[in-house]
Amino acid sequence: MRFLHLCLWGVFSCFISLAFPAAAEEERGTYNLIIENDRLVNTDRHYTHGTRLSWLSPADDVPEWARDIAGHLPPFRNGGTLRIGYGIGQSIFTPEDTDARGLIPKDRPYAGWLYGSIALVADTGQRLDSLELDFGMVGPASFAQDVQNNFHDWIGVSRSNGWSHQLENEPGVVLYFERKWRKLKEFSAHGLGVDLTPHVGGSVGNVFTYLASGLAVRFGENLPSDYGPPRIRPSLPGSGFFVLEDGFGWYVFAGAEGRLIARNIFLDGNSFSSSHDVSKKALVGDFQIGIALTFSRFRITFSQIFRTREFRGQSQPDRFGAVSLSAKF
Repeated sequence: MRFLHLCLWGVFSCFISLAFPAAAEEERGTYNLIIENDRLVNTDRHYTHGTRLSWLSPADDVPEWARDIAGHLPPFRNGGTLRIGYGIGQSIFTPEDTDARGLIPKDRPYAGWLYGSIALVADTGQRLDSLELDFGMVGPASFAQDVQNNFHDWIGVSRSNGWSHQLENEPGVVLYFERKWRKLKEFSAHGLGVDLTPHVGGSVGNVFTYLASGLAVRFGENLPSDYGPPRIRPSLPGSGFFVLEDGFGWYVFAGAEGRLIARNIFLDGNSFSSSHDVSKKALVGDFQIGIALTFSRFRITFSQIFRTREFRGQSQPDRFGAVSLSAKF
């Protein structure tokens, strides 16, 4: 069903591209739809679903107020192109046993996160800096219970029964910063190559506070077109834009990130009221593999992510799948 949604999105994008005249590369913004779900890899626990829809402006097409802000931030003073992005997303978390109606003290809380975002992105070609502010609601106001159970009814899957024990309503704010460096080696006249991209980053806020570092490697064609696939944070970073290339391009990728966690509301519980919580692990790692395809104005990626145990008493590491579709028009 989720792949049907992606197909419908592709049809809609094709319609838009036909309905409006083609624009020059620098005049096209990039729309991104990301869906992450554990059922894509036949699991059903913990971080169970994430959806994010975003738009990133063309290069250097940003409002003056955003350019003024960027001018006061050291990471954005060193040249390169500047973009601004806006997004909306939802993430859903459940314990492993979703049939139980009572509280499960040793497993993570039910929780949802509904948020909007605004971001500044600077790209020099060899370095990508991203600053993003997310703001929204944790708790019943995230509508996670309604979205999950109504969707389960629709596809004929059992409801999750413990949502009465979810985290309480709490406004959430998170500020993220990431820096990526790209070392590219092309060894073919057809654009075939390999690149290594280390990154550092972190966040501060009442939803997530952490430091992160990692490395990604890619092999394929047209690698300079982007910095890897976009993902829903916390995650290995990618890029919400890609540069159009003639014809078809592809690459396979793998990466790893370690995060030193100071705050994760979905494990630590509410900040200002009593709620269910578990003892989180201070160090969490993500490992991902996947493939990206680019053609015409579109990029589609498929990823599988492995996440180490996030809290004490967690029975096994988690894994989930991610699909993203990016379109320029």
